[in-house]
Amino acid sequence: MSKDLNDVAPSLGEVNTLYVALEVSGTSWVVGIGDLEQQDKVGMHKLAPADTAGLLERIGKARSGDGGPSRVLLTYEAGFEGFWLARWLGEHAPEIDVVICDPASLEVVRRKRRAKTDRIDARKMVRALRAWDGGDRDAMSPVRIPTVEEEDAKRLLRRRERLVKERRRHANAIAGLLRLHGVSIGDPAGKGFRARLEGLETAYGTELQPGLLAEIHGILDRLELAVAELKTVEAEKAAVLKASREALDGLAARDGGDAESSAQEAPDDLGKEGGTEAAGMSDPAPDRAHFVAALVGLRGIGPNDALLLDTELFYRDFRNRRELASLAGLAPVPFASGGVDRDQGISKAGSPLLRKHLVQMAWRWLRHQPDSALSKWFRDYVSARDGRARKRGIVALARKLLVALWRYATAGLVPDGAVLSRT
Repeated sequence: MSKDLNDVAPSLGEVNTLYVALEVSGTSWVVGIGDLEQQDKVGMHKLAPADTAGLLERIGKARSGDGGPSRVLLTYEAGFEGFWLARWLGEHAPEIDVVICDPASLEVVRRKRRAKTDRIDARKMVRALRAWDGGDRDAMSPVRIPTVEEEDAKRLLRRRERLVKERRRHANAIAGLLRLHGVSIGDPAGKGFRARLEGLETAYGTELQPGLLAEIHGILDRLELAVAELKTVEAEKAAVLKASREALDGLAARDGGDAESSAQEAPDDLGKEGGTEAAGMSDPAPDRAHFVAALVGLRGIGPNDALLLDTELFYRDFRNRRELASLAGLAPVPFASGGVDRDQGISKAGSPLLRKHLVQMAWRWLRHQPDSALSKWFRDYVSARDGRARKRGIVALARKLLVALWRYATAGLVPDGAVLSRT
């Protein structure tokens, strides 16, 4: 007669560890605390939102008593509230180990309709956390907690992207209002546009109506604010690029040669299976000050591309190229079950903005680096396949280019056949 798994005594590690899961929302916090004696039992507690004092009190009560757990492991899902709670606990309760989990990594029942509540989610996270701590790395995927500086560095390009969209939206709105009356007088974001509105007549010979002019001037006010802020962002971006160039020059002077010449001496097995793909990333906190300038040194890679790669991707530690492609959402997703064997395309995980820019980078690479090995691979791939091969091939090229740029930024290995910029 087989033994019931629920009757098996917990291991020493489980006895010494208190597993806590927190379901965070704007209306309440639901805290799940795993029972130390019965693994299938989870105590549930409801707190007010952002009640950190209540959270610590609940954990303290669960740890009280003789022979209580010496270790506390807490998890919550990465989401709208970011990483502030993990940072707060690290400052005020350093004895609590925090593991932020990726919500998409938690297993779900694939029924058409399934029950989902905060209490169910908290129980599920406690069980996943216990399994993950016991060695089952498929139970959940932890999210790396960036430093405050790393998170703040992302704001520059994201702010620029939002301002560019705002400028385009306001300019299109003004142009559309004028086109209703058969008028087109150039770019609304250009100089002198407001002056050209004075005395302007419609295509049917009448002056612009006061209501229309008031609406246009109101949109123009917001457009000018966006343009002015965009100029400030561009100045900040130029300062970042200048500092990165100075860091790259200092690195070259320290090594006694330029970065490109030393890059040619990089190991040949970088990135191969079983090789030193993580070379240059063994240091847990690599000096990334020169990354942006090094990437701009490649023809076809602009400041926006380099800054995006540095702040969104290369600040992390990657063990291999698959982790890099997976974070960018460019990893392939096969579907092979029984007699079915097909490719579902890419995973599309991560930031859509990052993925869009990587594909744009790949098209620019074909234009500015036509003699590189990557460009030759793309031409060979397209020529041997049907008309849809360009769409599939450019995504594959974006994935290959990302890995090549990662190797170049972190280990100095110049992509095969690539030309360095003159500036």
